[in-house]
Amino acid sequence: MERKIEVFSTEGITIEYSIIGKGEPILVMHGGHSNCNEEFGYDFLIENGFSVITPSRPGYGKTSKEVGESLPITCEYYTKLLNQLNIEKVHILAISAGGPSGIYFAAKYLEHVKTLILQSAVTKEWLTPKDKEYKIAKSLFHPKFEKITWKLISTMNNRFPLFIFKQMFPSFSTLKYNEAKNKIDIDDIEAIRRMNHRQRSGYGFYIDLEQINQITIEDLQADSCPTLIMQSKYDGSVPLEHAYYAQANIPSSELCLIDSWGHLIRLGKSSNETNYNLINFLISHKNS
Repeated sequence: MERKIEVFSTEGITIEYSIIGKGEPILVMHGGHSNCNEEFGYDFLIENGFSVITPSRPGYGKTSKEVGESLPITCEYYTKLLNQLNIEKVHILAISAGGPSGIYFAAKYLEHVKTLILQSAVTKEWLTPKDKEYKIAKSLFHPKFEKITWKLISTMNNRFPLFIFKQMFPSFSTLKYNEAKNKIDIDDIEAIRRMNHRQRSGYGFYIDLEQINQITIEDLQADSCPTLIMQSKYDGSVPLEHAYYAQANIPSSELCLIDSWGHLIRLGKSSNETNYNLINFLISHKNS
């Protein structure tokens, strides 16, 4: 999979992005702790005639944290990137903490959007200061310390891949590990190891915690493009209520619940189900 990584700069602001494949473009709003090197599920999209454009979201990778001052500013810069690439319309694939960006972009820039796909996406209030997980995450992934956190995780993951997989499992799934064994693919442990090597938080995770609270019910209701909402029945990272909330408030939406072991629905034995449902939706709206 040949990946081209570029940097687009304007008025002192930088946006890092990658492009893979040739064909109808998909603009990916990646999840938390990720960047333009994201790769889950990309092969299948490329093989089916799509190209994938992945900006590092604000504060991630080499993208300026100033891009994340607010969701309106973030999405304005996405339109500048599309203009730079001479792309008029895209499919939006918004994943996990990238959900608010995808929702807002589809609401405010409908002229640039063919479809919206929400995968395991945050669609309303999520982690808040009163949550224990919020406090732990703010410490572990503080911009001054996150590099050390990820270095420790990746080093341990290299030495003890199965152990780290099991330790991280509860953060991804509502199932116990033994309950999910028949849903886990043999390649998932290696996929998580690779993921932990490319993960970094930068300022991006702190920006995510702010932007999540900027999305409104009016933004969801303004999304009039065809929308596919995909989530695992056993998502342990983003509660399933986020998917139901999006379905209830986005007019032209359909909900696809996946029998995956958890949050990362492009892993596991059900990954083919995820891929084919996504491709069928995209092809049904191709060149629309």
